[in-house]
Amino acid sequence: MKRARRTKIVATLGPASDTPEMIAKLFHAGADVFRLNMSHLPREKLPEKVEIIRTIEREARRPIAILVDLQGPKLRVGAFAEGSAELVNGATFVLDSDPTPGDVDRVYLPHPEILAALEPNHAVLIDDGKLRLHVTEVSDGRAVTRVDVGGRISNRKGVSLPHTVLPVPAMTEKDRSDLEAGLNAGADWIAVSFVQRPEDVAEVKKVCAGRALVMAKIEKPQALTRLDEIIEISDGIMVARGDLGVEMPLEQVPGVQKRITRSARRLGKPVVVATQMLESMITAPVPTRAEVSDVATAVYEGADAVMLSAESAAGDFPIEAISTMSRIAEQVERDVLYWSILTAQRSEPDATVSDAIAAATHQIVEALNLRAVMAWTHSGSTVQRLARSRPNASIIALTPKRETARRLAIVWGTHPIVTKDASDVDDMAFRAAKFALREDFAVIGDRVIVVAGVPFGTPGATNMVRIAYVTREHAALV
Repeated sequence: MKRARRTKIVATLGPASDTPEMIAKLFHAGADVFRLNMSHLPREKLPEKVEIIRTIEREARRPIAILVDLQGPKLRVGAFAEGSAELVNGATFVLDSDPTPGDVDRVYLPHPEILAALEPNHAVLIDDGKLRLHVTEVSDGRAVTRVDVGGRISNRKGVSLPHTVLPVPAMTEKDRSDLEAGLNAGADWIAVSFVQRPEDVAEVKKVCAGRALVMAKIEKPQALTRLDEIIEISDGIMVARGDLGVEMPLEQVPGVQKRITRSARRLGKPVVVATQMLESMITAPVPTRAEVSDVATAVYEGADAVMLSAESAAGDFPIEAISTMSRIAEQVERDVLYWSILTAQRSEPDATVSDAIAAATHQIVEALNLRAVMAWTHSGSTVQRLARSRPNASIIALTPKRETARRLAIVWGTHPIVTKDASDVDDMAFRAAKFALREDFAVIGDRVIVVAGVPFGTPGATNMVRIAYVTREHAALV
């Protein structure tokens, strides 16, 4: 089942896409990856959702990636005696460790470690930034703030702290339980929310122990100060623009998105752009022109994937949202400007055999105008290095490991196929040409480039490039 685009689509599942029939329709409409959001999905329902996706995968005979998104630490104020209070601009408002219901003057903040970390002039944003305060005074278990932008504050509203490095781990006890459930269910990717430092990712990777790849969600300004370190330790990156837009000035988010995307591409890590991409399609069958431009911008930047959240999880038009996003990506990828942008952003290869092979492959693709790169891989690292240079050819990943094929479903331009490993060099070239023909990436008479490692079956041993011809003999076996 061949996609007509190289940019992948991540679809979040939810009430609007809860049945096997609807999930199958989303896949056929263009979803390559399904996101299971543990902020809303009960842990006990996780295995059921995974099995539905795996059934669709078996029927379609195409690997599908499953991304389990951990909730992360959610900071919230306590309750109010009357359910809410109206904060006036310029008023004093206290956050404290007293669990007594709050009023117009104070409220309980059930996070003593946060109260200890706050400092004068730190901003405190409440309810997705609708209310804005700044700290004027701190003492033991108490922070006095001044209201900059007032409004109604009610029970359990969320708190954001853009200037404060949170002295809390990226994983809560709920996240640990959800992570174990996700690994046991067979998740391919684990997304870590509210990453601030590389240690947050390292903690999750230690628990995963190779059973799933780890994606760091960049949604806090603090992460930007150590961005390259976070990308280096992560297996993938998500630009989570929702919380970024709350915790930093909105006008800075587009530049940050470009910076993260380019940094991830430079380091050869898959990057997903997420949040409000087709937001109006939650209630409308067509997007706004601005939303179309937003999706197109992410594709032009060379993002590996673009993501739908509420549009596919809770919207009225989930299938239309997927197909719209797919058409936008296809149109951008037909634009000559798209390829000139990708070429201009191409990074110099590192001094490694894998990068040397990837660079040589890219040159051969351009010199011979080839349509397909056939890459034999065990771990998937070879394919990611090939995708890093964004060749104007489809990358067909041939792997004996189903979990590798699934993980690669999120990588730009990659069409993963599960097959037994090659027995020798001739078998490697012959079967690569056969798959190129069978999957409609080549026709009889075409040449394809084959990338592999000898000895076969050795992870990380990519050391060979070969040109193979597609012949009538291959057609007889398709």
